[in-house]
Amino acid sequence: MNIKHVFFDLDHTLWDFESNSAKTFDFIFKENAVTIDMNAFLAIYKPINHRYWKMYREEKVSKSILRYQRLKESFDALNYSISDELINHLSKVYIDNLPNYNQLFEGTIDVLNYLEPNYEMHIITNGFDEIQDLKLRRSGIRKYFDQVITSESVGVKKPNPKIFDFALQSANALPEHSIMIGDNLEADVQGALNMNMSAIFCNFEKQVINEEIISIHNLYELKKHL
Repeated sequence: MNIKHVFFDLDHTLWDFESNSAKTFDFIFKENAVTIDMNAFLAIYKPINHRYWKMYREEKVSKSILRYQRLKESFDALNYSISDELINHLSKVYIDNLPNYNQLFEGTIDVLNYLEPNYEMHIITNGFDEIQDLKLRRSGIRKYFDQVITSESVGVKKPNPKIFDFALQSANALPEHSIMIGDNLEADVQGALNMNMSAIFCNFEKQVINEEIISIHNLYELKKHL
């Protein structure tokens, strides 16, 4: 591979979304007197959140519906009585506070330092505009990236080819000289492969996958491929 440009996803790839999300919920629940077992809530919330993000990628739900319904369904599943007004408030303060917690996956800084001398690096994210830049800056990694492409700024979400095309043009990069690194097989890996880019799957949860797909179990393994 004659790679010159490395495109990263952000959440679940470099930025440890689940850890930071759990800390955010712990804070906002205490602030708003929501007395619920955190482990039980997170066990229910995580798959619901993933399902709504898939629908969001597929343009089946809006951002506002995603933010409200993932909480509503989680509380309903736990038979926790809560008003719509408080759910709407929690959905807002969750987003407001999420960038205050910025745990990165182990090896993030080391690997970015390793890659920086040899590649131009960029971000392509489906995350919300208003917090992705804060996450990058507050976690100390914004300096590593030239272009930061968000789905909201382009108007489509990964794996839509338009966002990859926009990112390649913004970076002045050719597909054959570019690689996408991310945690979602559909959005990141297949989306990039469909554009004739290379791709590496961040298979941190060690899913059983197609052997033809290049995958890593931790970020340090990128050094074997780049």
